[in-house]
Amino acid sequence: MKPKTKRIFSANNDFQRVEVLKRNREKRNKYQQFFVEGVKAINYALEYNWPIQWFVYSREKPLSAWAEEILRQSQAELHLELPYQLMVQLSEKEAETSELIAVVGMVPHELSRIRLQDDLLVVVFDRPASHGNLGTLIRSCEALKVDALIITGHAVDLYDPKTIRASMGTFFAVPTFRLPSHHEVLPWLAKVRTKFPAFQIVGATAKAALPVDEADLTKPTALLIGNETYGLSNNYQESCDLLVRIPMYGAITSFNVACAASIILYETNRQRRKFDRN
Repeated sequence: MKPKTKRIFSANNDFQRVEVLKRNREKRNKYQQFFVEGVKAINYALEYNWPIQWFVYSREKPLSAWAEEILRQSQAELHLELPYQLMVQLSEKEAETSELIAVVGMVPHELSRIRLQDDLLVVVFDRPASHGNLGTLIRSCEALKVDALIITGHAVDLYDPKTIRASMGTFFAVPTFRLPSHHEVLPWLAKVRTKFPAFQIVGATAKAALPVDEADLTKPTALLIGNETYGLSNNYQESCDLLVRIPMYGAITSFNVACAASIILYETNRQRRKFDRN
């Protein structure tokens, strides 16, 4: 079905709907929609078949061939055409106003959507407090063959534009789930173990005795990562089969959480590639 095109000339209700999705977590949850801009992010959203419901743009300046082609092939419900100055108000890009802004629908958060396989690798990030760390971890998950990322507890918003921007668009490539607490995650992990008896739950903490390169990460694994300030909670630590640390030198006592998770994911991938060659 061809999208409906609607041209507006002032900051009316349609404009305000897009603007509030950019800045208000409560409204994003209410409408089950979120704000996306940037070429990489929109390309990823299209590639991974996310439900783009609106495209927002202005024709007061010529659009690029990229933008025109996306609009030509669009299956969105609505194309919202704005004055250029309203696009300037919406866009969060520093150097140049975005050509296209997308309003994208959220997807369900049932863990049953995670595809279970014998080389399963899932990351659980408890109470992330930084959009930058969450977005960076999503990038590492996409690069290092993570099957799913689960976020638990009181955390920054997965759908905040700052998270999506920090992920460089890989947000759309990594199946990511947000859940209230460990209470929803631990029963699912137990079900995974019934399917794969070798499945292990590995917690990352600087206080662990076992260096990460001495752990066997070739098994199906869930990697548990704690909050930036407080680390891995007792509830999660008690559920782990083993706890690992990254060997460190110097006076600093811990890595940045996204950096630490990325190092462990690289070590996991390194071991698995070596195992596949043998």
